[in-house]
Order: sequence, then C-alpha cells, then structure tokens
Amino acid sequence: MEFETWWLLGIPVFFGLGWIAARVDIKQLVSESRTLPRGYFKGLNFLLNEQPDKAIDAFIEIVKLDPETVELHFALGNLFRRRGETERAIRVHQNLLARPDLPIEHQVHAQYELGQDYLKAGLLDRAEETFNKLVDTQYSAQARRAVLEIYQREKEWTRAIEAARALQESGAGGRQKEIAQFYCELAQDELVHTDPDAALILLDDALAADRKNVRATMLMGDAFLAKGDTEAALQAWRRVEQQSVPHVALVAQRLMDGYRAVGRTQEGVNLLKSYLAEASSIDLLEVVYKAVVELDGLEAANQLVSAELRRTPTLLGLDKLLEARMLNAQPEVQSELSLVRNLVHGYAQKLARYQCSHCGFKARQFYWQCPGCSQWETYPPRRTEELNVMN
Repeated sequence: MEFETWWLLGIPVFFGLGWIAARVDIKQLVSESRTLPRGYFKGLNFLLNEQPDKAIDAFIEIVKLDPETVELHFALGNLFRRRGETERAIRVHQNLLARPDLPIEHQVHAQYELGQDYLKAGLLDRAEETFNKLVDTQYSAQARRAVLEIYQREKEWTRAIEAARALQESGAGGRQKEIAQFYCELAQDELVHTDPDAALILLDDALAADRKNVRATMLMGDAFLAKGDTEAALQAWRRVEQQSVPHVALVAQRLMDGYRAVGRTQEGVNLLKSYLAEASSIDLLEVVYKAVVELDGLEAANQLVSAELRRTPTLLGLDKLLEARMLNAQPEVQSELSLVRNLVHGYAQKLARYQCSHCGFKARQFYWQCPGCSQWETYPPRRTEELNVMN
C-alpha cells in the first residue's frame, strides 16, 4: 500500500475537530454546573469532610428553593436516617411517594427507603407491610432479606422459615444454616413447655436442613433426657464429635452428668480425656478436672492440669493450675499462691470471652446468634486466648 501525500492534510483537520468537540463539552459542563445551586456544593463538601449535620442544613435549603429535586430528597432522607432522625426521614420519603408526577422507578426507590426508615425506627409492622409491596420489583432480594430480619426480631420463627425458603428459592443464596437454627428455636420453646416429643420432630427438621447443625444435636440429647432416656441422650451428645470436635466442649458437662447418672463415671472421664487430647479447650478441661478430683483425687487432677498447660500454654490454663495447686498446698504456701492466683485470675477473666468472627462482639457466654450483628453460628467454641495461641 503506497503512502499518499494528501493524507497529511487530514491530520490538522482531525485535530481541529477534536479541539472543537472538547470546547463544546467543556462549555456544556460549565453551563450545567452553573445551573446547580451553591448549596449543593456546600452540602457535598460537608459530606466529604464527614460533617453530616451541616450537609443536612445545606440540602434543606436547596429543597426549600427547588422542591422538584428528587435525588436530593433521597440524599436528605438517608442522612436523617443515619443520624437517627427517623421521623424526619419518614416524612421526606412519604412526601416523595405523595407526588403524582413521580416516575415509577423513583416510587419503588422511595418505597424501599421508607421501609428502611420504619425498620430503623422499630415500626416493624409498617416495615413488613412496606417491604412486602416490593417483592415483585427490582428490590425483591433486599425486601425479602428485610422481611426475614423482621421475623427474627419478632421471634416469629415459623414465618422466618417460610421467608428464608422464599428468599432461597428466589436465587438469593442458600439459607439452610438459618433455617436449621429457626427450627432449633422452635424446638427450644417446646422443651421449655415440656413437650420433648414435639421438640424431637422439629430437631429432625433442623438436621434435615443442615446435617452439621451442632445445636440441633445437643438439643436432641436434651429432649431425650427430658423424656427420661439418658442412654439415648448420651448417644445424641456423643454425635457432636462427628459434626465438630471443638464443639464437644459445649456438651462436656451434659456428658459427664449423664454418665454419672447411669453409674459409669469413669467411662465418662475417659471419653472426655480423649476429647481433650484431640481438641484442647479450657472449658473441657474444667469439666474433666472436676471429675478427676472426684474420682482420683487432687494429685491426679494437678497432674492433668499441669500436662495440659505444658501442651497448650495459656493464661487461662495457668489460672486453673494455680487453683488446683492451692487446694493441695500447705497453709504457709497457700497465702502466696492465693496472691499470685488472684493477680492471674483478674487478667485471665478478660481473656475468657467468646468472640464473634463476623463483627468482633465479645461475650462471656456462648451464643448461637451474635447479639452484636445478629449473624448465626459466628462464635467459635473456644475462648479468645485459646484462638490466639492456636493461630
């Protein structure tokens, strides 16, 4: 292909056309920016500087001057809700919905934001009604999740199961873990009302939803015990090991009490010792220690705690060792050990917490649902110090 000289003449022509196009774009941008109120830029600047209170004041002034600014209404409503002024947020979004000229996409958006306002304000009935209107819109998944959250807050576990299944069928992800936990909540209510047979039916449903649900297995043992069948309860609690060895610590006291009740205390101690060798745990050690003291005496219990501390050195383990040594120490030594133990115990108690892996919320007791973030099964069955040592 031969090069034609006249092609060179096209270069300045294309350059000129590009320059003209750029100038037109710049003029349009400047023109559009001049039409925006000054308060808009002030409010935006306050938001960037994390000053939401001043941003709200700036946006309110704009809305007063130009009530047709839909996007600013949404921004203002969200800012009110974030600041906790839910009544003002509700009014903003209700005013939007009252406008007859509002496009359908903005109506749906305003409906969703209004539902969030009601949820934030604790008006759960209104929130549920609002979100149910959105199940056939582009906000379907968000609305279904919000409805599921509402049922959990109200402890409407049967409706929560239905909502979780509907959410799952809509393609929004698996909810088997939550469904199993909802069945466990229902079963626990039946156990409180002394109906273990009804509880067992619900727990079968829980395990059908999630075979690895440790809580369902533990509650199944409780239900058998409530029926007076200790052997069946022991078999159920022992199945926890097949689901999750670390969770055995949560059922250790039940196992020990069960074996003691059927007159097989030594068998129970041997079983828990084997669990302890497989998965070190201060809670499991506590149960085994008391049982060994009962069966074999303080010296054997001291040796058990000392060996466990060497295997897994933790402050919690040291606290337990000092407690064991104090029980068997001479009177003149006990006062010194007591001083050291009190000092160690104070620090150890700060580490004797369970911690949510999702939000970091710490608690003295184990929760299946985190009180901080409401997520299910986010608490490892070990104390924070034990987790740090393992990592």
